[in-house]
Amino acid sequence: MTITDLTRVRATHPEAIAEAAAARTRRPLLGERGRLMIVAADHPARGALAAGGDPLAMANRADLLERLCVALQRPGVDGVLGTADILEDLLLLGALENKVVIGSMNRGGLAGADFELDDRFTGHRAVDIERLRFDGGKLLLRIDMSDPGSLNTLCGAANAVNELADRGLMAMVEPFLSRRVDGKVRNDLSVEAVARSIAIASGLGGTSARTWLKVPVVDDIDQIGRALETSTLPTVLLGGEVSTDPAATHERWHKALQLPNVRGLVVGRTLLYPHDDDVAGAVDAAVDLL
Repeated sequence: MTITDLTRVRATHPEAIAEAAAARTRRPLLGERGRLMIVAADHPARGALAAGGDPLAMANRADLLERLCVALQRPGVDGVLGTADILEDLLLLGALENKVVIGSMNRGGLAGADFELDDRFTGHRAVDIERLRFDGGKLLLRIDMSDPGSLNTLCGAANAVNELADRGLMAMVEPFLSRRVDGKVRNDLSVEAVARSIAIASGLGGTSARTWLKVPVVDDIDQIGRALETSTLPTVLLGGEVSTDPAATHERWHKALQLPNVRGLVVGRTLLYPHDDDVAGAVDAAVDLL
């Protein structure tokens, strides 16, 4: 199915999305190995289109979908995280069979905007994730201790955790302590900041029974265990920006994956837009770490 076909189906038979969701074959969240390898593609909805040195890398939807399909077909890849538009394209392409599917919930903090830290819930709602038979929702939780608006983000995140738990769905919380430096939002990846963000995220909502954490690898890799000791919640590592040193990135992931509460990786641009443009090779190398 081409981009033209996708547009035609959307224009003439929008019910096809619900039909594909209803017919999709699902799988357990965790397979036999007890690990998760998830490909992330929710960046465009925040206006974050850059990857590597290309400021518009993710602006080509046909190319992005092709890269996602390649990644999802590789052995060991469990699923995908994305916004409604991307996940529904993948549904129509038949690419989500037997995959874990995580809907991205709050995309309102647009990259570079004055209101970037106001991470409002403009994406999937818990009711949408349930209706589409997806497996969970991901929420971004950036907290700026000097910004009173962060309290609204905390309340929205807690409500999302509750609404997902009420439906028996996973809530994947991605916490950061953030601040503005020269007008730009920067995430603090020190051990202390990551530990505090994990502690805050772990306590959200009326139950943590369905909550997972999605956390960065701290700046001091030898101290990653100290940060992750803050919670017993199952945790996945995020990939971040495209690395200029893939070997060093893999070494950091490998070390963090040995920790008892780390259950896998959620990686986007690093795998979809590797420096050598070999998506399959980048994905296979990440899967090998698991």
